[in-house]
Amino acid sequence: ERMGAPPHPVTPDPIAAPRVWTRHTPAQTAGRVLLRVASAVAIVWAARGMGVRWEWVADSPTQLADLFGRMLPPDWAFAGALVEPLFQTVHIATLGTAMAVVLACPVAFLAARNTTLNRVSYLAARLLIVVSRSVDSLVWALIFIIIVGPGSLAGALAVAVRSIGFVSKLFAEGIEEIDRGQVEAVTATGAGRVHVLLYGIVPQIRPVFAGVCVFRWDINIRESTVLGIVGAGGIGFVLNTAILGLEWARVGLILLVILGVVALSEVGSAAIRRRLT
Repeated sequence: ERMGAPPHPVTPDPIAAPRVWTRHTPAQTAGRVLLRVASAVAIVWAARGMGVRWEWVADSPTQLADLFGRMLPPDWAFAGALVEPLFQTVHIATLGTAMAVVLACPVAFLAARNTTLNRVSYLAARLLIVVSRSVDSLVWALIFIIIVGPGSLAGALAVAVRSIGFVSKLFAEGIEEIDRGQVEAVTATGAGRVHVLLYGIVPQIRPVFAGVCVFRWDINIRESTVLGIVGAGGIGFVLNTAILGLEWARVGLILLVILGVVALSEVGSAAIRRRLT
């Protein structure tokens, strides 16, 4: 060939099959199929083990329509009797959140790797967080009803104990993410452990603490509305009484009130969190 002449074009082999790109290898595809089949089998097995009466499930739309028909219109004349239980629900959530924050602060410092005393204190704090979060508020309420009797005090204690794990975990995560430079600067002045905690760590995590407290209070408002079902006071007790008495018009009114309170707490807590951040 002459210098500078273009190369001859390469003609594709008509016999060779075109290469097809696949996302998964055959082994991966087979594994994904087996995983889906195993998941479907597990779901079917779980559904069969629940002992569901499917004839009742088929009749549920009719029953739902009948129930809503009995709730409407709500018994507006009963609204005055809901004022005190409603305020009691808010008090349960507020007092429970306050107690949880006070108890969660030392637990959080012990559960954070950069502020804990030793490995034993770290494991003990983490165990307390797990125990608090693994038991539902209704179960805690039943336990405290046995200890202190039925009423709002049992509800507030249940909310507090349930909230310790949540608040401590988020507090500890905030403590572990602090800027070590500020802590080292305070330490370099010769400050003791308490002063380092107060002036090197607390100012950095104060916004996190405030946001978590408001967020948990919002959650506790919702949880407090149902604690009365087991006798822990609040509007849930009135709701349970109305359900047992088949007073569905009152039940409809109570559900509307609970929905309104939860919506207001959600809007209020969101506004407070925006101001804090």
